Amino acid sequence: MDQFGKTHKIVIVEDNTSLSDIYKTRLEILGYTCFIASDGEEALTVIEREIPDLVLLDIMIPKISGDQVLKTMRESSWGRYIKVFII
Repeated sequence: MDQFGKTHKIVIVEDNTSLSDIYKTRLEILGYTCFIASDGEEALTVIEREIPDLVLLDIMIPKISGDQVLKTMRESSWGRYIKVFII
């Protein structure tokens, strides 16, 4: 939560559940609200629904690859300006 009371949201897109759980636990300790998606289709749904401040994006994920998720985000009105960190 920032000084204005806004909670920052992060979507973690990772098909390895051990890694996504580690990321989520650590980030929530730091005060972020986290959402996990384990494949590209789920990622697009969660990202569009939550409009997060940041997406941690694995490139090698099932159904839709991470680079295609990013391309779809950048071509959309809702995902164009969301920050993305490739993991």
